[in-house]
Amino acid sequence: MLPEDVIPAGPVVLRPHTAGDAESNTRACADPEIIRFLPQIPVPYTHDDTLRYLESARGIWKAGGAAFAIADPETDEWLGSIDLKPPLPRDTAEIGYLVAPWARGRGVATAAASALAGWALEHGVERLELLADVENLPSQQVAMAAGFRREGVRRGAERQRDGARRDLVSFARLRGDSGEPVRPYLPWFPGGSLTDGTVRLRPLTAADTDDYQALQILPEVVRHSVPPEPPSLEDARDRCRSAGAAWLDGTMLQAVIEDASTGAFAGEIQLSGVIPPLGQAMTGYSMRPEFRGRGFATRAVNLLVEWAFEHTPLGRIIAGTAPGNLASQTVLRRAGFTQEAVMRGLMPGPDGTRLDDLQWYRLKDIPPRPDTPGGP
Repeated sequence: MLPEDVIPAGPVVLRPHTAGDAESNTRACADPEIIRFLPQIPVPYTHDDTLRYLESARGIWKAGGAAFAIADPETDEWLGSIDLKPPLPRDTAEIGYLVAPWARGRGVATAAASALAGWALEHGVERLELLADVENLPSQQVAMAAGFRREGVRRGAERQRDGARRDLVSFARLRGDSGEPVRPYLPWFPGGSLTDGTVRLRPLTAADTDDYQALQILPEVVRHSVPPEPPSLEDARDRCRSAGAAWLDGTMLQAVIEDASTGAFAGEIQLSGVIPPLGQAMTGYSMRPEFRGRGFATRAVNLLVEWAFEHTPLGRIIAGTAPGNLASQTVLRRAGFTQEAVMRGLMPGPDGTRLDDLQWYRLKDIPPRPDTPGGP
């Protein structure tokens, strides 16, 4: 069994639960975000539910796990809970936590998760796992900041209150890991968005599902998609739900293009095909018909590429267009891209055909060459 220690954790302390934590715990578990991402929490959550949790915490200790309160080191105020579930075969244990809404934004969860992970590994646990709902980006950021590495997505791993199953993002930290924070290759936009006063780029979210799908099923958008097939509403919902997790993972950035004056959904833009060793990624974009011909796409590409060159290790952004897609080629030229090559039969077309792809590039700190097609 693990010792019921008191663990200093920077701005907080981990200690065993006490009866005095009950009122704060009950109040915290009425929080909408806790209810949303912890479907096992009863609704409504009562004082009796807290007493049952405190009793179950004793059982966790007896079974070889650990159940701590996260507390203020000065006042001993309860700020949250963090558990180490009893180890599974192969010396693997799972960490789970919740933080009261009044204690968020202070690094409480990161400090607690990092301290508990280090303590558990010192006491013989070989591998720690941390699971987070695919839409729970703050929890995924906590995992990375506490030295956990993302390993993948467990599809349909958790049942929700309505009976549906949701994906969980899986993180792990091993005894031999450094425990240093895992820095995202693609950081968030400063302040949450990018704007030049005319267009605004912000992360794609589940709330954009209907607008996103309506854009992606337009025939002219489908024609230039890979593969050239319209997404179902469920596919669009999954893409929007997981967009933030893919961004954090550094595999794909998807952003909404908005009219900065009205907030209207004007289109979407991505960085995909990210290859860190090469410092290269690909951009692509789609616009709603009523926003075409107004320079929105060019502005969006410029905003995204200039942000990428300033805030990420990327040094080369590429793009591809159909040879006949003159509008997209104009966007890329105006955004500083240079035509590079024609890739014969690169793209899948309808009915098993193959289509040519016109390749473009833009380099960090290097202007387009005047002696190449697309140069000034």
